[in-house]
Amino acid sequence: MASMPQARLPRPARKRPNRYHHGDLQRALVQEALRTIQAQGVEGLTLRAVGNALGVSRTALYRHFADKAALLSAVAREGFRALRLELLAAWEQGGGGRRGFEAMGVAYVRFASAHPAHYRVMFGGFVTTHATDPDLMAEASGAFKALVDALVTLQQDGLVRRDDPLQLARFIWAIVHGIARLAIDGQLRGSPEDTEALTRFAIDRVLTGIGDRTS
Repeated sequence: MASMPQARLPRPARKRPNRYHHGDLQRALVQEALRTIQAQGVEGLTLRAVGNALGVSRTALYRHFADKAALLSAVAREGFRALRLELLAAWEQGGGGRRGFEAMGVAYVRFASAHPAHYRVMFGGFVTTHATDPDLMAEASGAFKALVDALVTLQQDGLVRRDDPLQLARFIWAIVHGIARLAIDGQLRGSPEDTEALTRFAIDRVLTGIGDRTS
């Protein structure tokens, strides 16, 4: 299968810019936050340090983000939006069915591996403790809905048993999330191709297990 196209999600620059001069300050702040998270983890991020790194005033900084939670919400929103688009593209390019669903699993793990800083914010507990941000929750729900909708289609096509699709989605998410976290934490040995092979193996076994035996 040809490799799936990646959503155009900017990656954090490896080097911190000395000063911020012009352009999209909000974008620059998110990028600096991602760089910090990648290097120091979410716990190492502070709003003031991000502003200092870019050389912007506190007034300019707080004009865009009132606090650290607001900045992390922007990171998570961006990540969920890109993940949803990648899942949908994988399903469509895979032609739906088992092949399309397998492609979604591969796309999920690829996203985490390509954007670990986003992924750690999205699934590191931050979202569940900041559920008051409606835009963030809408993006998170949209990404999960892509998985649920694919399962409902498989059920309608007689490829998956008619269990509760939400419960099925949580079950499958737990599996691919586990692979994704092991991958970005460096716990899986081998190349990215080995990780992809493991993901395909897992999805194949899952679909065999939840297949509709009455059809």
